[in-house]
Amino acid sequence: MAKPFTRSRSNNVETVGLVKIAHDETNDSYFYMKLNYKIGLTAALTFIFFNTAAVNSIFGQDVINTILTRMDEHNKKLTSLRASITMAKENVQLGVVDTTEGTVQYLPQRNKNPLIRVDWKRPEESLAVVDKQYVMYQPNLKQAYTGNVDKAKGKGTAGGALAFMNMTRAQLRANYSVVYLGEATVKGGIKTWHLQLTPKVKTSYKTAEIWIDSDGMPIQSKVVEINNDTTTVHLSNLNKNVTLRADSFQVNLPKGTKIIKG
Repeated sequence: MAKPFTRSRSNNVETVGLVKIAHDETNDSYFYMKLNYKIGLTAALTFIFFNTAAVNSIFGQDVINTILTRMDEHNKKLTSLRASITMAKENVQLGVVDTTEGTVQYLPQRNKNPLIRVDWKRPEESLAVVDKQYVMYQPNLKQAYTGNVDKAKGKGTAGGALAFMNMTRAQLRANYSVVYLGEATVKGGIKTWHLQLTPKVKTSYKTAEIWIDSDGMPIQSKVVEINNDTTTVHLSNLNKNVTLRADSFQVNLPKGTKIIKG
């Protein structure tokens, strides 16, 4: 569970965990008057949700806006990414967690969807996504799956989880109700902000969670599907803004490979 954030204030700048928020003293009295009035009307609900986040307060929204702005700024500066990737898929009915590791390459495209390639180990498997079209090659079985990512049956895939990296602040706000769950330390001892995203329209999954580092980089995501199965993707050994060739996102299928259309 995420640890509670710390809070302090000096020279009209309030520090809440990793977030700094500037205050205007002229408006602060009005701010707290509205906040106290709101708390007075919804005391019971505030008590129920207090331990997860005060997202219904103006203060909670300030923190979320600061985090999303940091993500936006990072996204604009990120020209490419090569990293190690771990994906854990949990089947809650069977109580089984299937974990795979590999490498990921990510190349944003101007006014287009990003190029994504994931090469898994044990079992060996390559997944490439170009213009929303995927190719998943399984060399041990000498077969490959192809299709559109939006129509893929397995929505909790690495490609779907990595999609959060390419979303702007406006897109996240438009498509999700965002809740700040606090600060959390993830694998590798990295401190992060923890957000929960609930789709505003019906999707193939119930909720998603993302963990964002101090640079604004989403380094971990978790998707909870309708049946409560989960897919958690974690990125490490980040190599940002390195040279990546566009043709490296093409999966070359050997002659005789069986093609299965999704």
